[in-house]
Amino acid sequence: MASEVLITITQEEREQAWALSKLKYELDTQSDLTYAKRQGREEGLKLGEQKIIELLKSGKSPEEIIKDYEGT
Repeated sequence: MASEVLITITQEEREQAWALSKLKYELDTQSDLTYAKRQGREEGLKLGEQKIIELLKSGKSPEEIIKDYEGT
């Protein structure tokens, strides 16, 4: 039965299936890239917030911290 169904698939149907498969792959790849970028931004923001908190806890004023970073 299954072999009979496979035999009746036309070349056009195979090409359509291939095109849909390729499109799905491209969309999945874009989705993965978007997710990775989002995760990277979130991680960067968290690290930046932690660094700012550490610098403020060091006892320096915000002005001193800015001055130190402008000098580097």
